[in-house]
Amino acid sequence: MPATMTAVEISSPGGPEVLKPVARPVPRPGAGEILIRIAHAGVNRPDALQRAGSYAPPPDASDLPGLECSGHVAAVGPGAGRWSEGDAVCALLPGGGYAEYAVTPATHALPVPEGLDLAQAAALPETFFTVWSNVFTRGRLAAGERFLVHGGSSGIGTTAIQLARLRGARVFTTAGSDEKCAACEALGAERAVNYRDRDYVEALREATGGQGIDVSLNMVGGDYIARDLKLLAADGRLVMIAFLQGPKVELNLAPAMVKRLTITGSTLRPQSMAAKTAIAESLEREVWPHLAAGRIGPVMDRRFALADAAAAHARMESSAHIGKIVLDVAG
Repeated sequence: MPATMTAVEISSPGGPEVLKPVARPVPRPGAGEILIRIAHAGVNRPDALQRAGSYAPPPDASDLPGLECSGHVAAVGPGAGRWSEGDAVCALLPGGGYAEYAVTPATHALPVPEGLDLAQAAALPETFFTVWSNVFTRGRLAAGERFLVHGGSSGIGTTAIQLARLRGARVFTTAGSDEKCAACEALGAERAVNYRDRDYVEALREATGGQGIDVSLNMVGGDYIARDLKLLAADGRLVMIAFLQGPKVELNLAPAMVKRLTITGSTLRPQSMAAKTAIAESLEREVWPHLAAGRIGPVMDRRFALADAAAAHARMESSAHIGKIVLDVAG
């Protein structure tokens, strides 16, 4: 085990240019933890928020960005259970993924699904944990219901479309270009609305024959909250996971009372170790077999070298991508 590793740190709050390669000590796994020799790391919106200084890591987490990775187990801490050195895994991380090594609770790692390479596996944890827990646990999406995901061409969106279709829901989405809408419909969305060209509330009312939406996964916030409340059907559920247009809005909550709506949401990173373990166990049981069978899979956008993390962030923040952006860490 080397004493030091190459990592990319946030040198100061700011734009993508503040991401700088550095040498850091290789972390050591504690009780119940594993050390992963990282092959690839996923790039996610929370990484950019942390870089900008608006999403601080938990006090006991690494200050390095990076919430998911794939690679091989390099060391096993006491009581780390099922894993052995050399096992291929993908894992949800508390932080630290932009590096050659990272530690994580052993119960937050999952085997690489059969048929997927390590780059694809690195694109799974953050989006699958988020979508599974919010759409199916909090949102209670059921077969036959009408489901809307905003930003359908994002990593979250492409995952949500596939999982909702897999579970028998009718899927609708919004996206910012005709190309992105076509990509969403190719994945299984029944109707993708280019929000730059048309009011999605009007378009989806038409598409659902006036019935509206049962569950909306909203990462936009702002005026999309009120618009979703207007679109939701009776007993509908609005699930918030991010606020790209801001969390503070003025709302008329009368529709929530009249239609018996539920407004909920969650953030993954602050949840307890036990909660994340429960999500991992459910995913391995309910979703991993479908990944191995090729029924669903991550949509890959571009790969960047670890040293080019700033360029990866710039692409993500341009919203030009479709699917997941991944960093290649191992040579």
